[in-house]
Amino acid sequence: MGTTIPKQFLEIKGKAIILHTLEKFKEALPSAELLLVLPKDEIARWHELSVGTEFEKIKLANGGSTRFGSVKSGLNLIQSDGIVGVHDAVRPFVSLKTIQKVFAEAFIAEAVIPVVELKDSIRKIVDGSSVAADRANFRIVQTPQCFNVRLLKEAYQQPFNKSFTDDASVVEANGVGIKLVEGNYSNIKITTVEDLKIGQMLMENGSLKLES
Repeated sequence: MGTTIPKQFLEIKGKAIILHTLEKFKEALPSAELLLVLPKDEIARWHELSVGTEFEKIKLANGGSTRFGSVKSGLNLIQSDGIVGVHDAVRPFVSLKTIQKVFAEAFIAEAVIPVVELKDSIRKIVDGSSVAADRANFRIVQTPQCFNVRLLKEAYQQPFNKSFTDDASVVEANGVGIKLVEGNYSNIKITTVEDLKIGQMLMENGSLKLES
């Protein structure tokens, strides 16, 4: 992103991205307990940011050096059974419908993730060259990714593998199939300056309300 401030703390429309994201989950699942995993060095920044908000006393876990380590740290805070959803803090435009759908399906299928179809043509790199690939055979993966708590904790007992790019890949490596449900296209992950500009436009155009 080219800034000294971690991207989840950058602002869109005068509010930190991470607060937009938490507010969306609070609206979608009012009775759910929210947990936040942050780099240890950013805990103080969070405390300053959250003063006076409804998330001031949210449970916190120290993040790890990898996503795998961070999720495992967060799971250690969960003592009850049920469904847990793991979401990127920098995806504030997930719709209420997507959140509620993925959680509801996870009560049945136990391992559910939101995806969207590709719109562009794609090519596969093979031995330094490229070949056309059928985009109908691929999906773009989003979050929240929702799982039975016991199932996800068991999956995270595996040793870390560089092939673990998200929670679904960890669960799948433990022998569990993943159910796909439809996500929403504006559920972008804000990781670049361009993404931030798109996010600002989405907020200005009221996409949070349009995709509720």
